[in-house]
Amino acid sequence: MDRRVLAWLGEAAGGYDRPPMADVLRQVGERCRTGGLAPPSRATLYKLLATLPTPIYRVAELPPAVRNALYNLTADSEVPAHQVAFYCFNYGDCAAMSFAAGLPWLALYQAQRMPGYRDKSRGLLDAVARARGL
Repeated sequence: MDRRVLAWLGEAAGGYDRPPMADVLRQVGERCRTGGLAPPSRATLYKLLATLPTPIYRVAELPPAVRNALYNLTADSEVPAHQVAFYCFNYGDCAAMSFAAGLPWLALYQAQRMPGYRDKSRGLLDAVARARGL
């Protein structure tokens, strides 16, 4: 996949709320046609969303409850948002889960697809995703 397409997808799909996928596909498709590239299909779009880079957080800059949930990482570690969500829902307290619930939609979308959740932790993430329309 051309790196420009990935950048355009990141712009179209970025943000706090999940955009309508038809809009994302249209925006990326228009840019691809303007740039002389073949636009990705809807299936390719969804495959790319599962691996698109999410924001990176430095552990030392996160709230204390989130740092506690990231128990095995040092303060200078950098963690992608979907991994922060995983740790907060799996190992965090209510404050950490509350922080994770407010992460950008793509981080929660990717976190839902990660293996290794405890049953009750996965249920909380699914409830947040449902409430946010993911």
